[in-house]
Amino acid sequence: MAEFDCAVVGAGLAGLNLALALGRQGRRVLLIDRKETLQAGIHTTGIFVRRTLEDFSFPADSLGPAIRHVSLYSPGLRRLDLESPHAEFRVGRMGRLYTAWLEECRAAGVEIALETHLESICEAGGANTLRLRTGKQSWEATARFVVGADGAVSRVAEHLGLSRNTEWIVGLEDVYRDTSNGGPPRMHCLIDPELAPGYIAWAVHDGEEIHVGVGGYAERFAPPAALARWTEVVRTKLGIAIEERVERRGGRIPVGGVLPQIANTRGLLVGDAAGAVSPLTAGGLDPCLRLSGFATEVLDEALRAGSSAPLAAYSGKMFRRKFRSRLWLRTGLRRISSRWLAEAACWALRTSLGQGLAARVFFHPASFPDVPWSRAARSLDRVGVTNG
Repeated sequence: MAEFDCAVVGAGLAGLNLALALGRQGRRVLLIDRKETLQAGIHTTGIFVRRTLEDFSFPADSLGPAIRHVSLYSPGLRRLDLESPHAEFRVGRMGRLYTAWLEECRAAGVEIALETHLESICEAGGANTLRLRTGKQSWEATARFVVGADGAVSRVAEHLGLSRNTEWIVGLEDVYRDTSNGGPPRMHCLIDPELAPGYIAWAVHDGEEIHVGVGGYAERFAPPAALARWTEVVRTKLGIAIEERVERRGGRIPVGGVLPQIANTRGLLVGDAAGAVSPLTAGGLDPCLRLSGFATEVLDEALRAGSSAPLAAYSGKMFRRKFRSRLWLRTGLRRISSRWLAEAACWALRTSLGQGLAARVFFHPASFPDVPWSRAARSLDRVGVTNG
């Protein structure tokens, strides 16, 4: 039976980032994903914000052109234009990014198991035994720690007895080649509780790709029909030429904030599995990179110390305090159930005070909090947890 320091279930952005970092530190890492190729079944639009672009490095061909312009629309298509002097957003070419990082994982000594399903996780003798299936072949591996990077509905969370997401929206998006020459790269956002209840509809064009999507609470709308209506609006009212569709993406997006218990002595959760998504904007790429970076430090310290005690510092409760105001705003957005309320809210955003608020939501360089291991270790000392 193969033995590893860490088994990472899920090769999305969070799982790849963590596996690569641990592999480069010389740890024995197994990376597992159900898909045959990471370019298939992509769920995220892939919008990276300015703070992420400043703090992380990405392969040269994995990011689209910079976006500085945002247009916000009411249900009646009354428009508020915002512009930033900074390169605020870039849309990732996620298939290329995943593939590049997967090859870097291989080069770092990470063992890759694609087309592999997790069947069970059992604990014995201070280690986890994972029962896996690749095709028709079942096999087992042991790992000191298991990392759940397996999305909003995490089987790892279920097997390890950790917190699980209970509030989410669903998103559906079509990706097209951008042949429109529709002006400078721009993000278009529509607030309309009929087309996107509790969230927004969006259209992003950067000169290379066009992403057209809707998101909302599943029980309040039919995503395919809403997307068809919004696509027609984008084509006929916003004047964006939509022709060759490249792919359709979709999935659940957790919006309940970072979950309270995201680690125990057996392992931890990262990315969507941990609820590491902004409750207000539903942006998850910056949180998943920062939280997986912190998780890497915690796991490395635990492996170095030969103890699971450092995992006690990996708690969702400190992150939930950071996002309390965004959880309140999420509640307000969820309660906008009529178009006239949305129209009134958009009218308020067109006032001078409202424009400042809108610019802050879209352009403020806030991000998921960084928690260096040194600070986390001090919190352990305060509660009497040692690393021995």
